[in-house]
Amino acid sequence: MYQFAPTLSAGVEVNPLAEDVRPIANWLAVQETENTPGLIFGTSSDRIGTPSGQAFYGTLSKDLETWTGLPIAPYFGASFGTFDDELVAIGGLRIAWTDEVSTTNLWDGHNLHHTINYGLDGGHLLGLVIANLDEHYNLGVSYSIRF
Repeated sequence: MYQFAPTLSAGVEVNPLAEDVRPIANWLAVQETENTPGLIFGTSSDRIGTPSGQAFYGTLSKDLETWTGLPIAPYFGASFGTFDDELVAIGGLRIAWTDEVSTTNLWDGHNLHHTINYGLDGGHLLGLVIANLDEHYNLGVSYSIRF
């Protein structure tokens, strides 16, 4: 992904096992404030486990640490996936355990997935993905770098 503006990023998502390459983008339409959630619209490959398809989504998210004293940030919204040709409710919860380590639990409208991420120096991020595909769990790794 490339950050074209403070509120817009876009790029290419490659899923080698599915032999699928698709556009990915996020637009921060409304900035989160101390009292209101942020609103994000975006697109990516369809949900984990689909062999093809594009998803278009909108989410509301809010860091609740100042309200609760806990390092939690929930989100919820809706996603339209072209693989199933349906609109589903989505949501999740990010927990920042330390400055470097965070977990996210993600509901994609069909299954609950989990990630554990570790931030390294220089904008590098390593992750472990635990994907639930209709009661079958698969492990994966992720790597990203911010530039």
